[in-house]
Amino acid sequence: MTQARTMLQRGILKLVHLLALVLCVSAGGDFDWTKNEKTSFYYGTFPTGFSWGVGSSAYQTEGAWNTDGKGMSIWDVFAHKRGKISLNETGDSSCEGYYKFKDDINLMKEMRLNHYRFSISWPRILPSGLRSEHVNEKGISYYNELINSLLDSKITPVVTLYHWDLPQVLQEKYGGWQNGSMVGYFNEFASLCFERFGNRVKHWITFNNPWSISVEGYETGEHAPGLKMRGTGAYKAAHHIIKAHAKVWHTYDMKWRSKQKGLIGISLTADWGEPVDVSNQRDIEAAERYIHFYLGWFATPLFHGDYPQVMKEYIGRKSGQQGLGASRLPVFSPQEKSYIQGTVDFLGLGHYTTRYVTQKNYPSGFGDSYFADRDLAELVDPKWPDPGSEWLYSVPWGFRRLLNFVKTQYGNPMIYVTENGVSEKMLCTDLCDDWRMQYFREYINEMLKASSGTKGSRSGSGSTLWTSGTKTNHVTQKLRSSSTNASSAPTDFPTRERWRAGRGKPWRPAPPVTSCWLQIR
Repeated sequence: MTQARTMLQRGILKLVHLLALVLCVSAGGDFDWTKNEKTSFYYGTFPTGFSWGVGSSAYQTEGAWNTDGKGMSIWDVFAHKRGKISLNETGDSSCEGYYKFKDDINLMKEMRLNHYRFSISWPRILPSGLRSEHVNEKGISYYNELINSLLDSKITPVVTLYHWDLPQVLQEKYGGWQNGSMVGYFNEFASLCFERFGNRVKHWITFNNPWSISVEGYETGEHAPGLKMRGTGAYKAAHHIIKAHAKVWHTYDMKWRSKQKGLIGISLTADWGEPVDVSNQRDIEAAERYIHFYLGWFATPLFHGDYPQVMKEYIGRKSGQQGLGASRLPVFSPQEKSYIQGTVDFLGLGHYTTRYVTQKNYPSGFGDSYFADRDLAELVDPKWPDPGSEWLYSVPWGFRRLLNFVKTQYGNPMIYVTENGVSEKMLCTDLCDDWRMQYFREYINEMLKASSGTKGSRSGSGSTLWTSGTKTNHVTQKLRSSSTNASSAPTDFPTRERWRAGRGKPWRPAPPVTSCWLQIR
């Protein structure tokens, strides 16, 4: 059995889980930044309906990158460029899930799991990205067989439509998510999925972590397609992604919902930002700005119809200071605002860690940059447990703080925490899981507190965990480097200051390798 296969069995199926629970605390009032009650471990039980599951993404698990008519994705091309991935590894074979998904399902059955979250590879079913040109029936057959096998095993399929693997043809011809034409093309792809799979799939996620797609794909170039369009690329990509999500939601709502009875959501990832000094209004404003530039960038338009006011103010002012005639942040028309608002049946939420945040001004002469636009610095507490990854510290209380914020900010939406987890870098020949067990125990307990209505809990209505691989050695994890001694991230961004002596390397959010589904109803 290959190392990748072992990682799938030990990592994905052991580390990830799904639960469904109901929160009993009502929403109301504004978020209180001054109250951070770090309560002790809570012993209790989850409500009826609690269930466990696992998850994955196509590029990270399927392999078979050029098999049975599949087209090239931007990640196929990116990973094949030398120097982009540590040790020049690729996802060409990955976990061979394309061939061994039945083995995976048998493992899920043995563990009595209830849900499986996976993504559909756009270029596997539409090699050129366009439905009008060619539908790859072999790709359709693969996902049909996967879905049917899951249902036969009484495992519910949860499907992500876009987990970063854009057809390369669309990137080359149109510039990918820099081009508004992607809105229509993505809708065609989604419509095909609803048509072929929607009679059996009832939970759809349009995009996984659009922050990473936008910032790391089009601002820093750390992810596929590897473009460095600082100050503009991320905002333009995000603008089109938001409109694409809304269009797919409306398409499903008008054509499929009455027949298929499914739900359409989006999965957004955000770390928590805690003010360095909760008595300092500037720190509180900086922390709130951190969240709005991270989570609110996407959530606020979908719930309220437009970008967070603080984003419009800061980016607009910086753009003016730079001599630009208009803000680098695109503008939604009144019609678009109305069309976008309310297009979420549930909010997927990914969360891993926390940062302390303080005010820090960056002059206009610093240059165009998403990070400079925020005027803040991120810090970590040296007392926080560090599992080895440069960016991921265990801060369980930040999890509940984020859930509380989402509930008060967006009107108590149904929340599915679609990603949460931790890496562990130890030199051992077998699975070294003590640290991960501790991480999950503490983070899940914050969910239990929320579901039980303990003091200070006002979180949302759904949750899912997504974890790194057992030794963070998957190809996409290696993009960030699987060693704390290696660094591939630019060091000139004003985002990565440490509150830890002797650790000068920049903080970088690493892409996860496996996932789980935690649902709170």
